[in-house]
Amino acid sequence: MLLSGSVALAAEGDPEAGKARFYLCKGCHGIPGYSNVYPTYHVPKVGGQHPDYIVAALKAYQAGERKHGTMRGNAALSEKEMWDIAAYLARFKAKTQEGPVTGDPQRGRKLAERCASCHGEDGIAPAPQFPILANQYESYLIKAMKDYQTGARKNPIMESMVKGLSEEDLRDIAAWYASQPKGVTVVKE
Repeated sequence: MLLSGSVALAAEGDPEAGKARFYLCKGCHGIPGYSNVYPTYHVPKVGGQHPDYIVAALKAYQAGERKHGTMRGNAALSEKEMWDIAAYLARFKAKTQEGPVTGDPQRGRKLAERCASCHGEDGIAPAPQFPILANQYESYLIKAMKDYQTGARKNPIMESMVKGLSEEDLRDIAAWYASQPKGVTVVKE
């Protein structure tokens, strides 16, 4: 969600400054298939993500609302630097489906109908404050949904959406979004 003054910063986000600032981020977000050591899940693809969502996520890491030691340290940025990174990342677009899918995408499609109003039927979120899920790594999506189930991530809407979903349900929903060919991608530049 945009904060006071953020609209101007988004419009002024400098992709070239963002590219320079993203240099350290590429060590994880620029390697196709890169995974965390523990717990093991793919580091999310951020290329092509909505700028508003990138900035909101960085602020959540900065504030400690999202728990990840490396990300908290790397999110020690000014708001202008965050918008620059977000402007750079917005330039990227996936062209094909990238990454393994182990769940049942067709079953997941039906389950994901509950997600469509925020994340779009195909995982391309229609509003910039919601993340694009299309082509995201399946394992990352499962981890994020589990974190909402356990309260490790705080969002009352997401908590209610994933409450009661089984491990199989989560895997299949993640498979649906991960199997969508257009969406986020690994930043390879």
